Amino acid sequence: MLGTTTVENNTRTLAGGIYDYRETLEASLRVNWQIEDIIVGDKKLDFTKRFMPEALARVEELSFLDDDEKRILNQIRGHTYLTIFGIVEEFIVPYVLDHIRPNLDENDDRARAFLNFAGEEVKHIQLFKQFYEEFRGNFGSECKTIGPPVEIGKAVLSHDPFGVALVILMIEWMTQAHYIDSVKDDKDIDPLFKSMLKNHWIEEANHAKLDTLMVEFLADRLAAEDIARGVDEFFAIGGFLDDGLKQQVQFDLEAFELATGRTLNENERKLFVDLQLQANRWTYIGSGMRHPKFLQSVERLGVDQRKRIDEAAPIFS
Repeated sequence: MLGTTTVENNTRTLAGGIYDYRETLEASLRVNWQIEDIIVGDKKLDFTKRFMPEALARVEELSFLDDDEKRILNQIRGHTYLTIFGIVEEFIVPYVLDHIRPNLDENDDRARAFLNFAGEEVKHIQLFKQFYEEFRGNFGSECKTIGPPVEIGKAVLSHDPFGVALVILMIEWMTQAHYIDSVKDDKDIDPLFKSMLKNHWIEEANHAKLDTLMVEFLADRLAAEDIARGVDEFFAIGGFLDDGLKQQVQFDLEAFELATGRTLNENERKLFVDLQLQANRWTYIGSGMRHPKFLQSVERLGVDQRKRIDEAAPIFS
């Protein structure tokens, strides 16, 4: 996908600090958790608790639901989280491999860092699948999801590589916002689900640094018009993902009615869809677009590109 043979310097100075391939790799290797450390044996989801922080789930705004119904909807949103991140990891892995493949032998630290990155993303896919199966086996009713992931991945990867790189960078910083801003201090959500979110965040913290280097590397080799086209493609991918979120909200509504045995009236259904769509938009797009580190990278592409992001971000708040 990426045909250049020029290799980044080992260290690049960015607006937000200095990221180094070797240091990032060493940090990742120190973490080195295994799926069996998180979910194995008698470690089970507690379906008496919520799975997602309210800042992301936004179920309290649905005042026509009682506490049990809000808990069930929150758990369905947790199931959606597993699905969405399973999907995005599926296209991140081949993209990263395509980025590093042309010059594997030219910078050992860079090659090892990106290959480790790809390996950790495969581990995340397996982690999400484990939780997905645990959920399906114990929730008690069906929850439909968008997909299949491979087809969504193909659609995303069909876009301009620089646009895809920006989307991936946004997603990586998004996971940081989710844990630090919403999950970390929430003492009420299920401990096992929280542990999954924490461990995902720990490794994605290093991935975000490598993604920043990747975006910098690509941008340095593009003309202004190519960068603008890449941002166009970033928005095109965002629109595609937003269409998927709209469909997922409908699936979540079906899952909620099936799980609770309650059929919402027309006004309730409209409010459900409107509020949950915005909740999903914030969770999977807006929280990444608003992340200061993502915005720093965009601003280095040019003031006009930063302005475009700032103008679009309120749609996903």
